[in-house]
Amino acid sequence: MPGRGVLCLGLLLHVLLGCGSAQQPGSCPDLCKCSEPAKTVKCVNRNLTAVPPDLPPYVRNLFLTGNRLARLPPGAFPAQRLPDLSALNLSGNHLRTVEAGALALPALRQLDLSGNPLLSLSPQAFGEGGSPLEELALRGALRDHGVLLSLATMLQSGALRNLSRLELADNGLLLLPPGMFTALPALQQLDLSNNSLVGLRNVSFQGLSQLQSLNLSDNSLGVLRNDTLAQFRDLPALRRISLGRNAWVCDCAIEDLVAWLKESDQVEGKEALTCAYPDKMLGKALLKINSLDLNCSVPIDLPSQLQTSYVFLGIVLALIGAIFLLVLYLNRKGIKKWMHNIRDACRDHMEGYHYRYEINADPRLTNLSSNSDV
Repeated sequence: MPGRGVLCLGLLLHVLLGCGSAQQPGSCPDLCKCSEPAKTVKCVNRNLTAVPPDLPPYVRNLFLTGNRLARLPPGAFPAQRLPDLSALNLSGNHLRTVEAGALALPALRQLDLSGNPLLSLSPQAFGEGGSPLEELALRGALRDHGVLLSLATMLQSGALRNLSRLELADNGLLLLPPGMFTALPALQQLDLSNNSLVGLRNVSFQGLSQLQSLNLSDNSLGVLRNDTLAQFRDLPALRRISLGRNAWVCDCAIEDLVAWLKESDQVEGKEALTCAYPDKMLGKALLKINSLDLNCSVPIDLPSQLQTSYVFLGIVLALIGAIFLLVLYLNRKGIKKWMHNIRDACRDHMEGYHYRYEINADPRLTNLSSNSDV
């Protein structure tokens, strides 16, 4: 009987060890580090080429950075298996394609796609019904113009109307698609720094009633026009605008910007803003510019000036026309006689041509004419 007891004990230990070594539903994928108390999974710099299919359902914060996830297909993050995933970091993954439905997560609040050379971004990447996303980082991910247009389409559709923070820095942007931000009523922070923006004339900030911070530093802005400045004045929550390290052109067109800077308390570090062009103004602080420095004449409303010129030209042409008609009227008899003379001369000339044509056309008349000449 002692032998049977030893056998039973061995079987029991084998079962227990087997159960302990079996993978549990909440276990950690290979090459990843997991913390269930912190609800966090980190798969960093592991050269992963696909999203691990066995992510634990408890995860709320997922770091998939520094891998080789070239493509996110539909359902890359299954919503049913990851109902609580709220923060997703996919930066630096060599991502090129994000397909429709790839990011359709019901609890997603923060997403970082920075440092990915995106070539295709589906406007339906977050699904058909919109997303609860609040923070989106795309630093250095919008080098392709087609991706920028896809993002603009996505934003304008209202799919991300809950966004409160949008980061579009380091993308080399020259111009922004018109109306790109009009469907973002909850936006509070907008970062457009370190691009190559040359102007904001086609950018509308209307409807951004919650916008508090706007970063336009490190661009190629030469001037801000009155329509843009008026939009800044009309944003009730806007408290911080960063304009540092831009190529300000200090000519007559900058007078409105200088006047706005002097009266506004929205601009951060405005004392450090200096002229980049022309050479004679290089390094001069914008706040210290006056009209004598710019040597501008009295401002003239160009449209009004053109309108006045057109009216004057119309009056002159009408006067010339009236004089011409008056001359015709006063010389109507002479003109009539002149026209009759011209008509008679033309008639005689045509009759001569007609007579010669008839002679040349009839040989008998030609012979007759020759005989008569002899």
